[in-house]
Amino acid sequence: MTKIAFLSSSTPEALKAKEAFEALHPPVSPREAEVLVALGGDGFMLETMHAYLDANIPIYGIHCGSVGFLMNECQLQQLLDHLQQANPTSLYPLEMQVQKRDGTTVNALAFNEVSLLRQTHQAAKIQISIDGVVRLSELMCDGVLLSTPAGSTAYNLSAHGPIIPLGAPLLALTPISAFRPRRWKGALLPEEAQVTFTILEPDKRSVSAVADFTEVRDICSVSVRQIKNHAVTLLFDPSHNLGERILREQFLA
Repeated sequence: MTKIAFLSSSTPEALKAKEAFEALHPPVSPREAEVLVALGGDGFMLETMHAYLDANIPIYGIHCGSVGFLMNECQLQQLLDHLQQANPTSLYPLEMQVQKRDGTTVNALAFNEVSLLRQTHQAAKIQISIDGVVRLSELMCDGVLLSTPAGSTAYNLSAHGPIIPLGAPLLALTPISAFRPRRWKGALLPEEAQVTFTILEPDKRSVSAVADFTEVRDICSVSVRQIKNHAVTLLFDPSHNLGERILREQFLA
């Protein structure tokens, strides 16, 4: 029998589902499991992915939250069948390296996106370099983000960035409310690109950087690249795999 660990968000719906699943399938501790079942929404799935990144255990999400793009719809009695038939998808994170105004550095990983956001009423001024070459000397904006294919339907899409099919070797660079140049809509970059954001006038126009849910404030520069030495495996029902969801999202009104 498959060794399953059940993890849930703190919502009543997720906690109730966890209790019901554990009554049918005696759980094991997460580090002893062959599969992790995450009960909640996409936010909780991201937390689970980060928490167990080093465990190399596949994760099957069940939707018990407000947003369930990364989750499956699974009936209580059908869990083992769903796990046996599920398709694995490997996701690789972005690595964010931040230089703060006080001279300290902070590293963090993001499976969806790294976003830079203005901290005050004043627009941010950001210089963008790709592989050491300045491509945009000054972007005046509310912010800018770099998204993976898996994250392209999240914040990136809300900022009018492009949806990237899963498996495409691309990253989406998308401005957030660009003021100058007003017509710049962003760029598609090869996945091996290293992107450096330099904050112009950081004392006057303070900016924060966010990798998924890790925020660093009062920054001077951020360097971002995708890394392949870390990966997390998500399990999806065959009829609703992540690639199909990303494709379908492009045809929604």
